[in-house]
Amino acid sequence: MSTSDSSSHAGAPYSQRWKEQRWLLDAVVRTVGVEWDQARIGSKSRPAGAEAEAEFRAVATRIKRYDDFDREFAAQARKRMRMAARLEEEGRLVAAREAWMTAALLWSTACWPLHEHGERLHAYERAVNECFEGYMRHAPQPTFRVEIPFEGKHLPAYMHLPRERKPGERFPTVIIIGGMDSSKENMVSMYGDRFLQRGFAVLALDGPGQAEAITRRIFFTPTNFADAAEATYSWLKTQDYVDLDKLVVRGTSFGSYFGTVFATQLGDRIKGFAATGVCQEPGCDTIFNSASPTFKMRFMFMSGFEDEEKFDAFCKGIDLRPLAPRITFPYMVVAGEKDQLSPIEHTEALFERIPGPKRLVIFEGANHGVAAAPSVSNGEEKVTMIADWLLDRVNGKPFVSERWFVDASGAPRVTPY
Repeated sequence: MSTSDSSSHAGAPYSQRWKEQRWLLDAVVRTVGVEWDQARIGSKSRPAGAEAEAEFRAVATRIKRYDDFDREFAAQARKRMRMAARLEEEGRLVAAREAWMTAALLWSTACWPLHEHGERLHAYERAVNECFEGYMRHAPQPTFRVEIPFEGKHLPAYMHLPRERKPGERFPTVIIIGGMDSSKENMVSMYGDRFLQRGFAVLALDGPGQAEAITRRIFFTPTNFADAAEATYSWLKTQDYVDLDKLVVRGTSFGSYFGTVFATQLGDRIKGFAATGVCQEPGCDTIFNSASPTFKMRFMFMSGFEDEEKFDAFCKGIDLRPLAPRITFPYMVVAGEKDQLSPIEHTEALFERIPGPKRLVIFEGANHGVAAAPSVSNGEEKVTMIADWLLDRVNGKPFVSERWFVDASGAPRVTPY
């Protein structure tokens, strides 16, 4: 079913739980804070460093109900934009770079709670682009805007190169696909990015339904990340700095679904796929019907639905099991044992269906973000693990299909598949 058959795309989504629990949501925001549903401050601010994270947390203290969210982040973004422009005029270009990046991330965060097309959302997204352009003017490595032709429109992305290119040089390339809350601006760190540091070029993509793509009315369907994969690959073939023989895909959160569809379409054209955090429950009942009602509202908007009943029927098609027999490329997932958005048993069942080489790493007691557990504090850092594993794949290093269970001490218990 396509969204064009089931929604007019005209207004805001409607969810019964959103209406009934809105008072409770505001009470939870007042008492728990802006990370009532999952940790987002760190992930949204981390690309700009510790100073930006402190600024994000200061903004968070001013938010007492859901409707405060976009206003407060937008207000802080305007302040940071003014500072960035002043620093640039003064010739303080490193400081300007950092301020522009922080402003872009603040604007991107302000976009997140808006579930309706309108001037406010579109103005915020224009500001994201303006600020990221400011960052790119002074970025520590070559970074540029990309527009990938897709179904008569364009998917927006940024390409980051690990260094200035030597004549004829080609880079191994990772395509990064985020989740529901992600945007292409918060996928690559300004300093010390793990993939750039390992010599990868990084294509950070807003796929169907994500971030800037949704403002272009490019909606998610259960299958159109496969179409996005073909469009992206066609574009990559025209870029002479990309080593197509060393191409990998990395997903985060709902990107464990989006990215799996994307990677499976590419098949043996990639050397591997890896994801952290899982959204792999067939039909997504837990995240949409048991977790915070914000998840369902956001995803209805991403998919172009206003009618909840039609959306519920649509969600039955969000299922990776039919794709599993086609996953013959190296496939890795790092997940939390107590993922509150997608119970780990669904990912376990998916792995049983995958015939290709695979590795499932489960951190004892960890949540959806693979955090908040001693196993995470004591074990190997998850993104470092992913980056090294993908580097090994492009370098042709063999590995054995295994299930890792990282216990509270940080030690993995390894069993073969």
